Amino acid sequence: MVRRVAVIGAGPSGLTSIKACLDEGLEPTCFESSDDMGGLWKFKEVSEPSRASIYRSLTINISKEMMCYSDFPIPADYPNYMRHSKILKYFRMYADHFKLLKHIRFQTSVKRVTQRPDFSHTGQWDVVTEDKDGLEERHVFDAVICCSGHYTYPNLPLKDFPGIETFEGKYLHSWDYKGPEDMYGKRVVVIGIGNSGGDIAVEGSRVAEQVYVSTRRGAWVIRQVSDNGMPVDMKYNTRFVHILFQLLPINVLNWIGEKKLNAMYDHTMYALKPKHRLFSQIPVINDDLPLRVLSGSVIIKPNVKEIRGSTVVFEDGTTVEKVDMIVFATGYNYGFSYLPNDVMYKSGHRVGLYKHVFLPHLEHPTLAIVGFIHALGAIMTQAEMQARWVAHVFKGHKKLPSNQSMIKAVEKDTKDIEKNYNVSKLTPLQVDFVSYMDNIAGEIGVRPSLLWLFFTDYALFKWVLWGPVTAYQYRLKGPGKWEGARRAIFTQFDRMYQPLKTRKLPEQESSITARLIMLSLAILTGGGAVYYIHTRNPDAIPNLLSNLRPQRV
Repeated sequence: MVRRVAVIGAGPSGLTSIKACLDEGLEPTCFESSDDMGGLWKFKEVSEPSRASIYRSLTINISKEMMCYSDFPIPADYPNYMRHSKILKYFRMYADHFKLLKHIRFQTSVKRVTQRPDFSHTGQWDVVTEDKDGLEERHVFDAVICCSGHYTYPNLPLKDFPGIETFEGKYLHSWDYKGPEDMYGKRVVVIGIGNSGGDIAVEGSRVAEQVYVSTRRGAWVIRQVSDNGMPVDMKYNTRFVHILFQLLPINVLNWIGEKKLNAMYDHTMYALKPKHRLFSQIPVINDDLPLRVLSGSVIIKPNVKEIRGSTVVFEDGTTVEKVDMIVFATGYNYGFSYLPNDVMYKSGHRVGLYKHVFLPHLEHPTLAIVGFIHALGAIMTQAEMQARWVAHVFKGHKKLPSNQSMIKAVEKDTKDIEKNYNVSKLTPLQVDFVSYMDNIAGEIGVRPSLLWLFFTDYALFKWVLWGPVTAYQYRLKGPGKWEGARRAIFTQFDRMYQPLKTRKLPEQESSITARLIMLSLAILTGGGAVYYIHTRNPDAIPNLLSNLRPQRV
């Protein structure tokens, strides 16, 4: 029976794992190597080995309502897209509110996690830690949750860039980047066009003589500020859109999405158009990059072929001379240095995990990895859902399938990922945000039922279907139900608008025509939802109606 649980890391995944364990009556102890919580979001002027690192100006590209934990909304006056300092403050508020700090041992690193000699009988683990003075301590835990993240080990592929040893300027990985101070008046080449590469190129272009961005494949670039000034994720990350993805061919959806993006800025004209389709890889989120390209401050170039002293040669034969700095925004390697190799299960390029959480081949499911997930959505909410499921399993409320069944499921996931997404050794994992959240929620018994809401709470049904898929939806029922979830859903746009109300303006009443249009859309949506449910499960509606019909004595 699981009672004592080791949680490795006090970042967003670690904090929610502590809380999930406490909610299930378990006894968590969290080991955090630094002197503070927050993981990635704790800014430090000097990057520390084996730790995630961020730059001074970093602002999250997920809006606050979409990233907050399911039973602790972010304060209404906080901006929709928060700087790292605000995010860290929110995590501290969360830890204080749920009294998590007393379960964290700061400045304590985990050196080794190994199965005990009697693991086949007990499922227990030996955990060896080291404090700030270098003293080691051995612990015995019934279960372990790994929350050490995957932005820790920079990938610096110097061997792929012939002549780098002759480069006369300075080169660094984006992991080491803190600000543009060293770029003033310089000529800079940024290699890689992910979110970090885009941010660094934009920030550097404001002070550098010239910034070049080298990309092997190109990228789709979307804006954080969407139609009518809405955060893009609150506008489009909805169940209604998710249903469209289930009903329409992916090529049609790619065509619609790409057409909309190109209407804002033609990706071919801007030299950004990638080789892959829009929904086969997570896009770059950057509002400023197209303007910097249009103004000439950033120039998009193909992959680097070689480096000759201070000259960078690209694959199309063009060159850039007198380069002063190269920034490698080339991603991260992932690993769990404290786990023995024979504990891990490999599947394709990735660590094979059942539903991206549990190692499928262990005799006892007492080791889980939380937060090792990649989707177009906030890691906080996904990690929270994973942690709730893990604690549910550890407590014995949910039994996992057999090892053979889990291994089969892992291999199927790997094939599906490779078929549906553009993955690589560095980015071996991608899932659909809503599908994954619903899948894990179903394991716990907290997945919201559109059909039930349609007949029992139509006002809430409209919010859950049309509104953004915020984490509050997974606190409406079942284990861990939060009485404030319904109100949080109804007021999520109030919290979105609140920080923007900095100048009082007269309110405009909606016209009768607009109200009629909204009513028509609501009726069409309701009908569409019923049709969608009926096509997927023809017996669901008759069964529900029979349950709602009054019983005769």
